[in-house]
Amino acid sequence: MIPRTYRRPGRCTGRNGARVGAALALAAAVAFAPVAAAMPRDADTDAPSLDFLPWKSRAERDAHGDGYKVTVPVPPPARGVRLPKVAGAEGRPLVVIDAGHGGNDPGAINPQAALREKDVTLKIAKAIRDALVEGGRARVALTRDDDRYIPLRERFGIARRLRADLFISVHCDSVGAGLPTGATAYTLSDVASDREAALLAARENKSDVIAGVRLGRDADVTSILIDLTQRETMNASAGFARLLGREAKPLMPVKTNFHRTASLMVLKAPDMPSVLFETGYISTPADAAFLDSKAGREKIAETVRRAVEVYFARRLAVR
Repeated sequence: MIPRTYRRPGRCTGRNGARVGAALALAAAVAFAPVAAAMPRDADTDAPSLDFLPWKSRAERDAHGDGYKVTVPVPPPARGVRLPKVAGAEGRPLVVIDAGHGGNDPGAINPQAALREKDVTLKIAKAIRDALVEGGRARVALTRDDDRYIPLRERFGIARRLRADLFISVHCDSVGAGLPTGATAYTLSDVASDREAALLAARENKSDVIAGVRLGRDADVTSILIDLTQRETMNASAGFARLLGREAKPLMPVKTNFHRTASLMVLKAPDMPSVLFETGYISTPADAAFLDSKAGREKIAETVRRAVEVYFARRLAVR
């Protein structure tokens, strides 16, 4: 019989031992990084750290005594976007107004008029907020009330966390040539909506996705519930867009085909009616002057106020 050499399980020597030790240290660093975020920080470092003493070979123990140490800096946990303040009387439906762009994203620019979309949309959003609060029929929150950037998903994410009844994202249109004029409203297209709903359901484990209701584990039932909710949301969005166009006609320039559909990220909340309101062309001198004037902003705000009040009155009537 040929003699064989057996090793104890889990024990390595020499270079292999060093490699295994380093690998185990790295694995431990990755596995325990979330835990370390809650640990106290070192006094002379900016971030907490984890020390790992991995497995060592006999040669390393003899040569180095205590072996070696791997230190992994762990950054503090990221903070989420803070929720904005809500203005208006309690018990009223909530409208979240999103001023497009912001921060290092200026949006469309009109160099002749020295206008940036992010500034114009913020002024319009504040005017809409003031008009709705004054009307007393709705509560209002702004996704941003200053010049800062918010990722697209965070914008409708803020509205969903607030359990908003309606989401309006305010923008300005722009073209490279020509002088088009008039406002438009966009709602989400059917195909993009279904795809986003599937991704959202998968990411959130198909629970607490639709208005906080647990959908269950049956894939077919879940798919049907999401589809029904999504279609109802899209119909409600389209209904508000039509109201917005009707109320806008006597007050501001609008395009003939006012209501359009598109696969826009900011509209992809599955359970909240959402509209992107292109208030006019910042690249066209006439529209730019209207958008940048106090009178123009007041007319846009009045348009939204009328549409919002009719929209919620109709929904209340059919309940």
